[in-house]
Amino acid sequence: MEERLIKIGITQGDSNGIGYEVILKSFNDERMFELCTPILYGSPKLVAYYGKILESSEIASPAVHNITDAQKAVHEKLNIMRCIDDSVYAEPGKPTEASGKAALDSLEAACADLSRGVIDVLLTAPINKHNIQSEKFRFPGHTEYLEKKFNNGTYSSLMILLNESLRVALVTGHIPLADIKKHLTAGLIRSRLDLFDEALRQDFGIIRPRIAVLSLNPHAGDNGVIGDEEATIIKPAIDEATEDGILAFGPYPADGFFGAQTYRQFDGVLAMYHDQGLAPFKALAMDYGVNFTAGLPIIRTSPAHGTAYDIVGKNIANENSFRHALYAALDIYRNRKSYQEASLNPLRRQYVDRSGDRETLDLTPD
Repeated sequence: MEERLIKIGITQGDSNGIGYEVILKSFNDERMFELCTPILYGSPKLVAYYGKILESSEIASPAVHNITDAQKAVHEKLNIMRCIDDSVYAEPGKPTEASGKAALDSLEAACADLSRGVIDVLLTAPINKHNIQSEKFRFPGHTEYLEKKFNNGTYSSLMILLNESLRVALVTGHIPLADIKKHLTAGLIRSRLDLFDEALRQDFGIIRPRIAVLSLNPHAGDNGVIGDEEATIIKPAIDEATEDGILAFGPYPADGFFGAQTYRQFDGVLAMYHDQGLAPFKALAMDYGVNFTAGLPIIRTSPAHGTAYDIVGKNIANENSFRHALYAALDIYRNRKSYQEASLNPLRRQYVDRSGDRETLDLTPD
């Protein structure tokens, strides 16, 4: 039987950023439609506007299909799920209140369909974290919004930046640098190690993942000369995780760790704070980087870049990060499905009766 194509819901992001450009460029290649059924939550009018800008540089726009119900999506076309008011117009490169509201409208519509199973995975285009703020959205970013929406009181989430050779997760996310120390505890690090280990197994198909843990202080504290968090917080968390079977190592000083490419020896790297992990990652993998929100019952990826207002409308935005975010979402969906199927009915104990002349294997249900 032919496998059903995965339905991927795509949010438009900030309508004045490069979201529409990288989306249209990605689906300009017809082979993309062999991988999934894409549904863009946005505006047919904005699609047409940005499509004309691309065509002015002789870049063809993909075939589109306008819908008002995601269940009516068709194959081999970019389905446009109308969820943005037609009064919204494009102002390329300008963060406006209207573009922030449009970004939220797109996100809410896609999440609603994700919740009811109409789409399989979520791919989010970049938002402006300032102009999207409203009564409905009071979060530092997508990660925290999705955690609140889908956690059901039992799930936490973990931000992972990834490419083909590097996966970086964060202990603390979108919090001020001055507040990191008061948030950092051995319990928090341990919980992040648990989530990271589970994601590497479940979402990336790695049987025995090796995780490197970075230090907080320069030179890993130099035995307490530059700080003692390594000895009092980080190392105890690593030791506890190791005792429970997680292959965690460190803490490693971040500068030498990335400079010497030690990350290539591990399946994942756990950084203590946002810029410690993301600055080297983006220096190494900006054009192909993917942001994945692990630890949730849903699958969400996004490109590693932002709205890039300075290049909107110039037809120079690179779609590779968006395209790789799509590939990652599809791979993670399949990996998670395979993992869940393999874990659903584990092999039960088999009993062999050797009491008589003939050995008998008892296969009756437990």
